[in-house]
Amino acid sequence: MRFETTVTSIIKRTHDVKSFRFPKPSAFTYKAGQFIVITLRGEKGEIRKHFTISSSPTEDFIEFTKKLTESEFSKTLDGLKVGDWARIDGPHGTFTFEGEFKKIGMISGGIGITPLRSMCRYCADMQLDTDIVVLYGNRSENDIVFKKELEELQKENENFKAILCVGEAKPEWTGYTGRIDALMVEREIPDYRERVFYVCGPPAMVKAMDGLLEELGVPSDQVRKENFTGYE
Repeated sequence: MRFETTVTSIIKRTHDVKSFRFPKPSAFTYKAGQFIVITLRGEKGEIRKHFTISSSPTEDFIEFTKKLTESEFSKTLDGLKVGDWARIDGPHGTFTFEGEFKKIGMISGGIGITPLRSMCRYCADMQLDTDIVVLYGNRSENDIVFKKELEELQKENENFKAILCVGEAKPEWTGYTGRIDALMVEREIPDYRERVFYVCGPPAMVKAMDGLLEELGVPSDQVRKENFTGYE
């Protein structure tokens, strides 16, 4: 489906991450984890880029979330205001979840959390009994996207657990420090061999986590991967 729309809301998630929301047409349906192509009007004409939909199919809006950099697209996004024009094309992609597995593990880094947020919100809203454990790594606590929502999801969904890890920790930080590793997986997801894993983040991170799961004996057909290139 391809349609023109306007921005209805802009939400600052962290110091360099924003979410952009648009009305959801009644005819637009998608699966948690899919992506859309966004077209904006830049200084030299139309520019386009694909983004994972960070909203859930259960929500009454379409949202994508972007880490803002010095790229032309990021600068155009950062200058968007409520009411500004955009074109949406989608949905696309097969990195999805609709409740087909009883136990899943999720591993993510940085802005790669967006499709997983969609899936987790979907499971909570649909009251699915899927057991979910998320391992989410970031540079610092200030870089954790959807931190408050992940904490709230744990309170409202007894089948959901989010484990946060940062590379640079302040003295008051009580979570994990460093990188996601095999010890963390074994400690926080002891039944990891029984789960289907969704791994999403920068290509290097996805490759490392795929190798880690392989070393732990998780069969390759139990691993879903998405190389997230939403940093440009």
